[in-house]
Amino acid sequence: MKQIYLLILLMSCAASLSTLQAQQLTRSDIEHLSREQLASGINELREILSIPNNASFPEHVKANVDWCQEAFARRGFKTQILTTEGPPLLLASINNKKELPTVLIYLQIDGQPVDSSRWQQESPYDPVLKTETADGSWQTLDWNAFKSDYKPDWRVFARSASDAKGPVVMFLKAIDILQAQKKEAAFNIKVIMDFEEELGSPHLPAAVGTYADELKADHMIILDGPRHPSNEPTLTFGARGIQTLTLKIFGPKNPQHSGHYGNYVPNPALRMAQLLASMKDEYGRVTIPGYYRGIELDKNSLETLRSIPDDEAEIKRKLGIAGQDSVASFLQASRQYPSLNIRGLSAGWVGAEVRTIVPDFAVAEIDMRLVKESDPDYLLKLVKDHIAAQNYHFVEGEPTETERQKYDKLISLSHEFSYAAFRTEINSTTGNWLTTALERAFGKTPILIRTSGGSIPISPFVVTLGVPAVTVPTVNADNNQHSPNENLRLGNFEEGIRTVLAILTQPIN
Repeated sequence: MKQIYLLILLMSCAASLSTLQAQQLTRSDIEHLSREQLASGINELREILSIPNNASFPEHVKANVDWCQEAFARRGFKTQILTTEGPPLLLASINNKKELPTVLIYLQIDGQPVDSSRWQQESPYDPVLKTETADGSWQTLDWNAFKSDYKPDWRVFARSASDAKGPVVMFLKAIDILQAQKKEAAFNIKVIMDFEEELGSPHLPAAVGTYADELKADHMIILDGPRHPSNEPTLTFGARGIQTLTLKIFGPKNPQHSGHYGNYVPNPALRMAQLLASMKDEYGRVTIPGYYRGIELDKNSLETLRSIPDDEAEIKRKLGIAGQDSVASFLQASRQYPSLNIRGLSAGWVGAEVRTIVPDFAVAEIDMRLVKESDPDYLLKLVKDHIAAQNYHFVEGEPTETERQKYDKLISLSHEFSYAAFRTEINSTTGNWLTTALERAFGKTPILIRTSGGSIPISPFVVTLGVPAVTVPTVNADNNQHSPNENLRLGNFEEGIRTVLAILTQPIN
């Protein structure tokens, strides 16, 4: 009986292995995309980029939801609208076999607002194909040029070309190629589409809790973000979270003549400068005790961080800086600590509107980039306690007359927590699976980044669903993300399709 059972088990394993091998494309299959496949992808990219996608406008959201629902349904996905208190989420699923693991794929559909006057084309929602000239400028090409020629360095300029509709179409075209060869993915697929990521995905955490059963998965990948600046295949295993603060220091009720009252009325702009300077030293390190609590980079972590091939001299040259903050000794290590960044200051008037006054208030906008070890409530308390220690009295909104007469230093503080950081171990099952897939696609080990500098709304999935998540960036690093003249390099578009194909056909062991 034992021998019969063993024979059945071996036959079952062999059948499963045969099925997985049948789905797995060879490196040659992945490398050689036809001109027709690329042309089809470019046409679909132009189509989705032509749909405005500012999440603040309901009509934009609806148009993009409709497009995505039709595009996924046409490929055999079962689609479901997940309602929230704001824009909906869209879930698309294909379940091949119950015994296979399930992978949840996150796609962002919305984009940053646009200022058409700063784009070098008629509209950011009218995609333009361009090539770089010898003097570094960009020359517009006719879309028909693609019929007779193709150069990987050509670029598509449009809002969300890289962030992040380009990866959406990369995924769809990989599915098309797989289905054309009558093959299936090596796992069950769930795709969740976010239509308000650029607004901070404020409704996502609650939605993940509400739809936990629908979103349940074994692994999660995020198709978003740029590759390493070298443009080599890249995997990113974490992202920093984000919390924002607004500080407002109050001075006189109204701006006062600097001749009559300078040297007498305390200047809120100066006080703001002094307060902010008290939070950091001259080397950019936060001086508030406990701010970096719990963060220790062991030998293995430092080796992983140093293995990333950053050319820091070139990075500084491009940024136009000579020095650096000294929170850590090199770029990748600096991203492993929470930041306290002054993102904006306002007081009085400047430029052509400057006037000789003592301002009535000063405002500082601050963002905190959080790491996995960070507790946002704890960091917020540290900042509040530090401000109180500088003899400031907190007010709600505008100070009352009584407060103005009683307290010398008045400040208001408002804050918003968007989402926490997350990090998946590089040597996890998820990490090893994706690393193997990219090695098969490109014949070399991808660059493995422990934590990215930016923030993406993935922690609700990691925390609520308990699913490990890894980001698979595909677009060119010099894509002008969030800025005018955002673009996607066609070579990255092609390699992005290959990346997704390799992942779809890589068994998860």
